[in-house]
Amino acid sequence: MAKIKLTKNELKRQRDALKRYTRYLPTLELKKRQLLTEIRRIQDEITKLKNQYESMKKDVEKWIAVFSEKVDVSVLFSLKEIETEVGNIAGTDIPLFEGITFEDVEYDLMKYPLWVDVGIETAKTFIAMNAEIDILKKQEEIVQEELRTTVQRINLFDKILIPQTQENIRKIRIFLGDQQTASVVRGKIAKSKLEKKKMEDVVKSF
Repeated sequence: MAKIKLTKNELKRQRDALKRYTRYLPTLELKKRQLLTEIRRIQDEITKLKNQYESMKKDVEKWIAVFSEKVDVSVLFSLKEIETEVGNIAGTDIPLFEGITFEDVEYDLMKYPLWVDVGIETAKTFIAMNAEIDILKKQEEIVQEELRTTVQRINLFDKILIPQTQENIRKIRIFLGDQQTASVVRGKIAKSKLEKKKMEDVVKSF
């Protein structure tokens, strides 16, 4: 860090800087708490969706086992668009899952078993759930990165800038105090010399 000037102007500048740092630090701490809360919420949502997905998958596997026909329903529709919007968490933009759009393929009802419609809708549900999980993971990634940056800033203010500024203020105050003390001492010495000279002049006059 650059050498500080031991002056009154520098003392004021350091005090102003300390006020800014101590005012900004609680804001960063609040942001950190908000980000941690959001990360937990996102992780809970991911876990919830994954559990729903696995539960549905087990039910579908049992259901499919009843039928002898093996049909690849994925050829009967295609993914058209994953719809997202931009949300905001503690000043950070994140993607929000809004929905998913599919494009259906026309097929001959006579060539497929009766359950194929249900199979298509189930497959769409799985795809939508996976898409939402992917968006949530992206949210977590963004928020985790913002948290990392926020923690770095907190450490910068709390462990470096604030202690260094406080130390600078201490040094300047000691120096200015010493200067003031020295000035008072010099004044007293000068006054003592002046009084001594006056006394000498008085004595000479007799």
